[in-house]
Amino acid sequence: MKEEALRSPLKAFMKQRRMGLNDFIQKIANNSYACKHPEVQSILKISQPQEPELMNANPSPPPSPSQQINLGPSSNPHAKPSDFHFLKVIGKGSFGKVLLARHKAEEAFYAVKVLQKKAILKKKEEKHIMSERNVLLKNVKHPFLVGLHFSFQTADKLYFVLDYINGGELFYHLQRERCFLEPRARFYAAEIASALGYLHSLNIVYRDLKPENILLDSQGHIVLTDFGLCKENIEHNGTTSTFCGTPEYLAPEVLHKQPYDRTVDWWCLGAVLYEMLYGLPPFYSRNTAEMYDNILNKPLQLKPNITNSARHLLEGLLQKDRTKRLGAKDDFMEIKSHVFFSLINWDDLINKKITPPFNPNVSGPSDLRHFDPEFTEEPVPNSIGRSPDSILLTASVQEAAEAFLGFSYAPPMDSFL
Repeated sequence: MKEEALRSPLKAFMKQRRMGLNDFIQKIANNSYACKHPEVQSILKISQPQEPELMNANPSPPPSPSQQINLGPSSNPHAKPSDFHFLKVIGKGSFGKVLLARHKAEEAFYAVKVLQKKAILKKKEEKHIMSERNVLLKNVKHPFLVGLHFSFQTADKLYFVLDYINGGELFYHLQRERCFLEPRARFYAAEIASALGYLHSLNIVYRDLKPENILLDSQGHIVLTDFGLCKENIEHNGTTSTFCGTPEYLAPEVLHKQPYDRTVDWWCLGAVLYEMLYGLPPFYSRNTAEMYDNILNKPLQLKPNITNSARHLLEGLLQKDRTKRLGAKDDFMEIKSHVFFSLINWDDLINKKITPPFNPNVSGPSDLRHFDPEFTEEPVPNSIGRSPDSILLTASVQEAAEAFLGFSYAPPMDSFL
């Protein structure tokens, strides 16, 4: 029995070591330059693991990128951590950080979202992360949605390489100015509505609209970011029932845990517009339970310092009954044709021909004045661009790899031309 008790952990340890060795060999095998070296070729010949569970006796063609379990740098040569200089922390979330990074070869600046697989798996959030990636892939050209350049993974981290937007969060500007004049709020609301309408046309419900997820670009145009709570495949009149979102902006039907549809986004647009005009979200209370009660039961109260068209729009968007809410019948077309937006030329808007009411006046990519110093003063972690060697000895590697199978993405080569 003693011998068996010792043999079992030893066997597991040896298996993990072999997995690590196998991973190392595969990395070498994927490097065409290294493979040409005669000593490497001889090592590869004598180092094939004999256990069928680790490697087939009959070699098969390498898996396609979408099938690969990618434990090292991406199979795409443009997508590995060492390609970047990580310069500053510009944001933080539950699973990692967003960093300003410069691509060493291209000298282009990107926002790189680096997420810890371990934290995602612990909270069982892998579906949301993959959903975010899928939504980013669908956003090919819309001007008011953040763009994904490529994504890749290492043994312990996921990387989104995104457009770098440095005009600051809408939340940051609202905090500094307290509220916006109506023409400025109208411009932002129109660009946000256009982005939401586009997502809805792809059968995607955004579900987490709030000032922290709304960025301004260097000219002052809106850019929606953070698609982690998006729900895909919601057809017209389709519903879902997951309880998620941010307390201040939750629609009544979500709080009631009832099925909800894409009109949940129009409620959130109403909440954000209200906050832009008044400085606080509608139904706000420091006491979350009281705020929930307000959302469910308290009538909407509008102070008289806004125009009748703004009042009418807020009443339509913040309608507690989703079947009567503005957008319930004809989605974005109802918002677009509302009198509040009669001054907006929607073709000019989508083509960025309307001059934004506020210019962030950033001098270039290194101008971080609109980022919270809480982020930018934080040192860039040394571990961002590498994975600890010990990760190869942990049993969770295979679990993480399977959870994020197919995450790595690079656009078709002709899109670089």
